[in-house]
Amino acid sequence: MSEFQLNTPVALIIFNRPDTTERVFAEIAKAKPPVLLVVADGPRENRQGEAQRCEQARAVVARVDWPCQVLTNYADVNMGCKLRVASGIDWIFEMVEYAIILEDDCLPEPTFFRFCEEMLIRYRDDERISMVSGGNLQFGQRRGLGSYYFSRYTHIWGWATWRRAWRHYDRDISLWPQLRAQGWIESTFKNKGERQYWSSSFDAVHSGALDTWDCSWTFACMLRDMLQISPNVNLISNIGFGPGATHTQTVGIHANMATEPMEFPLVHPEVVVPSKEGDDFISNDQIAPSFIKRQWRRIKSYLSWAK
Repeated sequence: MSEFQLNTPVALIIFNRPDTTERVFAEIAKAKPPVLLVVADGPRENRQGEAQRCEQARAVVARVDWPCQVLTNYADVNMGCKLRVASGIDWIFEMVEYAIILEDDCLPEPTFFRFCEEMLIRYRDDERISMVSGGNLQFGQRRGLGSYYFSRYTHIWGWATWRRAWRHYDRDISLWPQLRAQGWIESTFKNKGERQYWSSSFDAVHSGALDTWDCSWTFACMLRDMLQISPNVNLISNIGFGPGATHTQTVGIHANMATEPMEFPLVHPEVVVPSKEGDDFISNDQIAPSFIKRQWRRIKSYLSWAK
């Protein structure tokens, strides 16, 4: 097999963690994308030493040593997670038609880049598909006979998408009050726990109480019944869990997950339909886990910490 040459732009979103940025950038450097787009938030005024850490993170990505067009979108002041990432991705798709997107704590397995590129090309004009994910949270359970399967959920720990899909993004989910009144949640989700989870999440995003960008992306994709492509092996390890994280401060079972390479040539699913088994697993494992599962996770987290 000939050596793979990446032709797809890669976008890297960074903030104040030069240590994780260094590790993610090292994998991007191995892939040698022809275009690197870097989005950075600015430091918070009340955080001692944060300005220095932001500068150190930006210095990491300044060390591009391969033929590459580097484009930067750096904030001078702190914009917050929701506004900075959302506006940064808006900018990315003003610059390019499609891109592979990594945040500074999402460590890719080397074959992640080739997998994303092949999917971006194959489904470029397929409006049924919203994105390509590098993450697999099925814990070793394969869904279907292909190299990947389709899911209704959006998982953005290492992902890729097109301008044609991102155009549906509405940061403040302006349609939510109308859809809530019309019973859209009840008609979309059978699981009571999941209905409660998404209703409270969308309420919080719409009101501005939740400073996150990705819930609005999930809303846009679900509203249009768009599907994500999910690999049948895990290609991303989130190395950012812990006290320095914005949203993932508690180290749980999804932190630092093992990765394995994707095998090529890819085996494509015969039909574009979501995997019921895969989506039921995500719903029961992450979105609306049972009381027993929540308690067992607390015990495992404690045992891991006690070691």
